[in-house]
Amino acid sequence: MSVFRLLTVTTCLALPASVSGQLCGIPSYACCPPEACEPTCCYTTCKIEQETCYRTVCETVMEPEQYTAKRTIYETCHVEVPQTCYRTVTETAYRDETYTVCRPVTEACVREETYCVQRPVWETKYCERNYTVQRPVWEDRVRECRYTIRQPVCETIERECSYTVMKPVCETIQSERCYTVMRPECRTRCVRRVTGQWVTKRHSIPGLVCPQLVCGPRGPTWCLRQSPLLTVCRPVWCPRVVEQQVPYTVMVPHVVRQSCPVQVTRYVPETIVKKIPVQVTRMVPKECVRRIPYRVCRMECEQKTEQIPYRVCRMVSEQKTRRIPYTVCRMESKQCTRRVPYCVQKQVQYTSTRRVARCVPREVEYTCTRMVPKQITRRIPYTRCRLVPQTICGGAWSSCSECESQSIPHDADKVPRPRPEPGFESTTAT
Repeated sequence: MSVFRLLTVTTCLALPASVSGQLCGIPSYACCPPEACEPTCCYTTCKIEQETCYRTVCETVMEPEQYTAKRTIYETCHVEVPQTCYRTVTETAYRDETYTVCRPVTEACVREETYCVQRPVWETKYCERNYTVQRPVWEDRVRECRYTIRQPVCETIERECSYTVMKPVCETIQSERCYTVMRPECRTRCVRRVTGQWVTKRHSIPGLVCPQLVCGPRGPTWCLRQSPLLTVCRPVWCPRVVEQQVPYTVMVPHVVRQSCPVQVTRYVPETIVKKIPVQVTRMVPKECVRRIPYRVCRMECEQKTEQIPYRVCRMVSEQKTRRIPYTVCRMESKQCTRRVPYCVQKQVQYTSTRRVARCVPREVEYTCTRMVPKQITRRIPYTRCRLVPQTICGGAWSSCSECESQSIPHDADKVPRPRPEPGFESTTAT
């Protein structure tokens, strides 16, 4: 059937001009059966499909965070006598504060890299060389040598030797010994002591300048008016130096002399004469004859041949693989706690007999804003292309025996294909 279709299409295309003129000059394929225009066999094509994928990206952003803090506000108020005033004392306190730090963590990785090296290969070759050498020939000879030697002769004699020795002689003598004794002794010294008394002193403090509404010929106006002076009483310490005689005891050294017998040994020189045998050596001359062998060398020429090796180098390419270490750094978050010092003020009470001004503390809360790092995750879209194969069969996608024998699915574009990793884009070469 396929051959019939091919012959039909070829016949229609190869009609002469006279036959095409029968169609009123318009080429037509109406005479051809519909099966002639259909594909004669099944074939596979690829179409490009684009799909949108998403990958996850982690980013660090700074978000504002509000927290509440307190601060101390002081107000001034006046109280008549008697009144209780407060003095402000500042103390240091600590609070725990948690913060986040990022610590770099380094990891060691290894990747393989292939490279080409030139390896030298050495070959040994030989060449002949003729040369002349001189060979030594040795002859043994003897000569006489006369010499005189001195032969030692030993004799024993006696000689006197005088030497002095020290002979010990013991004697008893009277010796005076001195030693120190500590005896107590009373003395008096002048000591200055600081005493004093508290004296009350008065201090004048200028009053506050406050705005006041005054009615004048031009209407009410604001003017500044100073409050009357304030007198404050404060105790003051007045020191006074007093001298006083204070007795004390000291240990005074005293030297005591004492006579005691002491045994003394002294050495007296004494001369002693002693006879000592001495061996004396004298030299007697003697003549000797010695035969000395010696060798005489003469040189003889000789021809020789030798093989001289030499090396030839040639380079051979060789493929090698090496492992290259590299370092990867990533950041790890860690929660830490630290102690933050802050000042705490407290009031100390005291009493005054005049009209005084006192400060009353009051804590006010206020809101502050700080930036806190936060990890957010968002998905970024990207487009990738992939090739989808599809099989087109003759007869308007009808099944044929070839497709059934080769088990080619007609709906190949619906076959699931492995999805590439995010960020991978396939390209199609035409």
